[in-house]
Amino acid sequence: MKIESKKVTVQKSATELCNYLSDVKNFEQLMPENTSKFEVINEKAFVFALKGMPEIALEVKEVNPPNQVILGAMSDKLPFTLTGNVTQVAEETSQAQLLFEGDFNPMMKMMIKGPITKFLETLATNLETV
Repeated sequence: MKIESKKVTVQKSATELCNYLSDVKNFEQLMPENTSKFEVINEKAFVFALKGMPEIALEVKEVNPPNQVILGAMSDKLPFTLTGNVTQVAEETSQAQLLFEGDFNPMMKMMIKGPITKFLETLATNLETV
């Protein structure tokens, strides 16, 4: 299952934005209002929970400066990646798009597609304002 966020314009260079997304502490600013938990586990990982949803632990799996940051689930129960693709537009402006990819059974896909799509859009919208 693949879900893409809208492309957003961010007033940071691609390098600055890639560095921002590589620092897991910054994800707290991007989280939706209905976040019930956000905790940094170490410099490469954090755990979060949205109201009514189970906790999800994410860790930085790969960084390809200045164009890509890949986060992945720390649990094998819900195997997925969250990729931030960054493109330089001007000296101090870049575009970002988030991509969620996971391998889920059809029942799980039906249950999570809506919430994940909304979650990605919120992250992308909040990213515009950093």
